[in-house]
Amino acid sequence: MAINLQKGQRENINAPKFIVGLGWDTNTTSTGNAFDLDASVFILGENKKILTDRHFIFYNNLKAPNESVVHTGDNLTGDGDGDDEQIIVDLSKIEDNASEICIVITIHDANDRNQNFGQVRNSFIRIVDASSNQELLKYELEEDFSIETAVEFGRIYRRNGEWKFEAVGSGMRGGLEDYLNKYN
Repeated sequence: MAINLQKGQRENINAPKFIVGLGWDTNTTSTGNAFDLDASVFILGENKKILTDRHFIFYNNLKAPNESVVHTGDNLTGDGDGDDEQIIVDLSKIEDNASEICIVITIHDANDRNQNFGQVRNSFIRIVDASSNQELLKYELEEDFSIETAVEFGRIYRRNGEWKFEAVGSGMRGGLEDYLNKYN
């Protein structure tokens, strides 16, 4: 049975290969424009910086150099139930100098479309064991991010040789650019 996390809660990840499922629903009538939410992953070293440009995984770079992290593709609408985007993580392939995997969701062209995460609801991140398809962890964002255009849903980090997940739920106004500046 999956563990439902609260913001800031941390849990061990007891699966070497897993799927990070991300989901959300949008209120399309609030702006008159369709929403396009995008999942991005930053693979960081001990210094909290991206290992290389190729360790920034998003819709234009779907795989880490050694395929330790693979984005399955951009969902342009978020329609339907379940995961809207998925990221496959294989910890057996992760570089020794990688210490953290940050998972961020941004709203594409948020400023031009007058959109923010206050117009997004039912947002979640979940970890699913790739071999058994069993949901291990789930974190549902319950905050109202009324001015933010990007949210760090969670992070996977290595501590004392073990990998853990932290439910972060922290937003930024500047979209993906803010996170690129933070981690570059």
